[in-house]
Amino acid sequence: MAQLSYNDLLDAGVHFGHLTRKWDPKMAPYIFMEKNGIHIIDLNKTISSLEEASQAMRAIVRSGRKIMFVATKKQAQEVVTAEADKLKMPYVTDRWLGGMLTNFATVRKSIKKMSSIDKMLKDEVIVKAISKAIEEGLSERKQDKDDARIAEEEEAKRAVDATEAQEAAKVAAKYEKEAEQE
Repeated sequence: MAQLSYNDLLDAGVHFGHLTRKWDPKMAPYIFMEKNGIHIIDLNKTISSLEEASQAMRAIVRSGRKIMFVATKKQAQEVVTAEADKLKMPYVTDRWLGGMLTNFATVRKSIKKMSSIDKMLKDEVIVKAISKAIEEGLSERKQDKDDARIAEEEEAKRAVDATEAQEAAKVAAKYEKEAEQE
């Protein structure tokens, strides 16, 4: 690992801690001093802890396991996303869901299920089949409506023709009756 200098850490603002009124007492060993209501972090302990963490990460990755990057603060999300993508490691930059680590087997199962659903959507097979069935149904519905409309028009035409035939028969019968009377 490239050695970080105190100046690198100072330039990055690593030494700034929380406001003194928001501090966690467990952090007491790592606080160098308090200045203007802000705790100043002890950079000596930061460098030694960073080296220790780096060695642990190196050993974990070397054994074939993964490291999950977590950054839910807006300031760190972009950097963590870029580094995790570069290393092909998992990361969380949005909302941290409760149980992501303690219930990881269930989370992993849900992720696999979501991936398979995404794959199915890309392969748009089921959706395409359903879409085609809907399209055929709409086409059949239109054809049924057209057939019904044509049948109604033919029925109306037959009714008109039947009415005209009845009237013609009445007129013919009337002329016959008049002709017989004469």
